[in-house]
Amino acid sequence: MSMTVTEKILAHASGVKSVKAGDIVTVSPDWIMSNDATTHITIDIFNNRLKNGKVVSPEKNVWFIDHNFPCNDIKTADVHHKMKKFAAENGIKNFHNGEGVCHQLLLEKYILPGQIVIGADSHTCTLGAIGAFGTGMGSTDIAGAMATGITWLKVPESIKIYIHGKLKKGVFHRDIILYVIGRLGAEGAAYRTLEFTGPAVKAMTVPDRAVLCNMAVEAGAKNGIIAADNKCEEFLSKNDRTFKDFKIFSSDVDAQYYSELDIDLSEIAPGVALPHNVDNYSTADLVEKEKIKVDQGFIGACSNGRIENLREAAEILQGRTVKEGVKLIISPASRSVYMQALKEGLIETFISSGAVVLNPSCSACWGGCQGVITKNEVSISTGTRNFKGRTGHADSKIYLASAATVAASCIAGMIVNPENFL
Repeated sequence: MSMTVTEKILAHASGVKSVKAGDIVTVSPDWIMSNDATTHITIDIFNNRLKNGKVVSPEKNVWFIDHNFPCNDIKTADVHHKMKKFAAENGIKNFHNGEGVCHQLLLEKYILPGQIVIGADSHTCTLGAIGAFGTGMGSTDIAGAMATGITWLKVPESIKIYIHGKLKKGVFHRDIILYVIGRLGAEGAAYRTLEFTGPAVKAMTVPDRAVLCNMAVEAGAKNGIIAADNKCEEFLSKNDRTFKDFKIFSSDVDAQYYSELDIDLSEIAPGVALPHNVDNYSTADLVEKEKIKVDQGFIGACSNGRIENLREAAEILQGRTVKEGVKLIISPASRSVYMQALKEGLIETFISSGAVVLNPSCSACWGGCQGVITKNEVSISTGTRNFKGRTGHADSKIYLASAATVAASCIAGMIVNPENFL
């Protein structure tokens, strides 16, 4: 029976020869991830439902303090303390405190092709960039997996996103996924897989692939995935991991798909997601005509805070100054990204331009403890979402764009096409 890459991973994990869309499978996740945005809820569920229960296979659990770091109030400090106490009592040693965003650190330190990762965060789909099945779950499901070591999954239908052609000047991988979401709609891939393939995808590095997989959930997808290949091997080698003791999966040529979407990169322009939905797509050229002034820009998060994205921003900010009255916040996705940016002189470029460089964290993507905006303020962001109140006041507005578009807009003081700044 022919299968997609996602179906093959789920079949292998559940110990059967084949599965098809709609099947229910029981699997033992390779990794169970949780972070400080929801772990305290998971702990309460675990303790209330399982009196004197213990975490099964604590070595498979990876916990992160990344959403609210440093602590912004006593309540947050209590949450962090609660996490540390529970982890110590249950032998959870894979604990990262302020090292960076969970999805980036999972890519850098843990995940291998063909693995199954469940996480208490919707953007766990990022891990499909390395050929793994990563999906977000609620706190109750995470608590159940912690207690039993297993979970169930419904095999999703797959949508093939075939990408070819070359990007034009001023267009980046972030623009590709905003365009795809605009084409599909916020529910266009509900409980389905977005499988990215094609010659352009094969040419992408793992960090660039992560930009695509990361936001698959914004089209409603269960997971985003790209079949593992030599680019994954290169990435793993650079991060002290090698291809061994796991299987590489790819889709059969006659695999069945729910639908297919053909993307010619030469047709994509710098994009902008308008308030208050990620699929509210437009182009930077059209938005520029509206002369929308910005109060804040944000470059970072699991979607666009990697070294490649910081380089894109630095190219524009070099020798230029952020517009007076505009705040530009930059938060590298991890400690290693921050250190690399230091070595390359990017941090100096950012600070010289008038930007503020913060510690690696989720930061202003969700406005939990940094970069909060007030009523009627406008933020242009590389974050994952632009829902009402996502980064502060419910009457503020968030526009999503690439790191280059954010940087150019902060120089201009209004949302602009970055092409003229390159």
